[in-house]
Amino acid sequence: MLEYVFFDERPRDQFVTFLREKSVELKLEEDEGLLKVWISEDLADDLDEAIEDFYDDMMALNQQLYEDENNEAEVGYNAAGIVLELNTGENVYAQVNPELLGRIMTVVTPDEFNTVVNAIVEAVENPDARTPCQRIREGDQ
Repeated sequence: MLEYVFFDERPRDQFVTFLREKSVELKLEEDEGLLKVWISEDLADDLDEAIEDFYDDMMALNQQLYEDENNEAEVGYNAAGIVLELNTGENVYAQVNPELLGRIMTVVTPDEFNTVVNAIVEAVENPDARTPCQRIREGDQ
């Protein structure tokens, strides 16, 4: 299952409407203030790309709403995070500098970034001291 996380109901609801218009089955969840939308990974490539593009638009809307509300409230902070799925199935959140995360997301897709993050999580949870070349020679990729 693919997880899409929102911090505001308005972009989440637009995303849900978009998915339903595309006949994509979904599951909604709210977890500690995070609004999650789960969908199947088994999607046609063109639909998957359309969903990713729309999600990116909704993240931009989410950021704009956040900035607008914080400008009004003059809170003075900005935060971003990454969802990490552990071997236990538990999700944890790593806080990341929002400017850095924004720069990363301008050059890689969310799926590509997720691949890197999952590789790091895997390496931390299952350490392997062999070099990548040794792993390839031994048939462990």
